Amino acid sequence: QVQLVESGGGLVQAGGSLILSCAASGRTFSSYAMGWFRQAPGKEREFVAAISRSGGYFYAVSVNGRFTISRDNAKNTVYLQMNSLKPEDTAVYYCAANKVARDLVAGNMDYWGQGTQVTVSS
Repeated sequence: QVQLVESGGGLVQAGGSLILSCAASGRTFSSYAMGWFRQAPGKEREFVAAISRSGGYFYAVSVNGRFTISRDNAKNTVYLQMNSLKPEDTAVYYCAANKVARDLVAGNMDYWGQGTQVTVSS
């Protein structure tokens, strides 16, 4: 069992930056690919970014070049650095885990957190 707790969301102006963190419980963090998803009001949940167990990266086209995912296995934490934020980035952001990164990219989550709200004002 893995429990995920997100933090770092908030209100930011367009063009600004935020760093989201996701702390994972358990001793098997390094054996999971980790990722971020988001869901805006009235929209489907969408993939944002993922990082494999070996450190490979996957990004949605809409955030590529603006967002950076990273992980610290010693701290059981995954991060999402978000730069050049746009109003369309406004959503609840969820941390998720899956043994296989490509399954995570496809939207298959073994575990997920409660989410953290990110609001970007214009």
